Amino acid sequence: MSLPTFDDFRRACLDRGYDEVLERRWPPGTVLDTHTHPFTAHALVVQGTMWLDGRQLGPGDGFDLPAHQPHAERYGPEGATYWVARKA
Repeated sequence: MSLPTFDDFRRACLDRGYDEVLERRWPPGTVLDTHTHPFTAHALVVQGTMWLDGRQLGPGDGFDLPAHQPHAERYGPEGATYWVARKA
């Protein structure tokens, strides 16, 4: 599977009405207990492995979270990087 470039992902998300697009890098073994965000998120994993509410995600996998949706995150032994678009 060929991933888009960050610029292509960013442009597509901004065209869809997202306010900002950024890259998030998480260190190996990071665990974030159940929490929420005040924004809607659309993301694409580009490196490493993560689990979102127990669902394993790797490069090429995307996820969407509505604002205020409780969720937990865990990052694999190599950490993970994903691109995320956010809107209030």
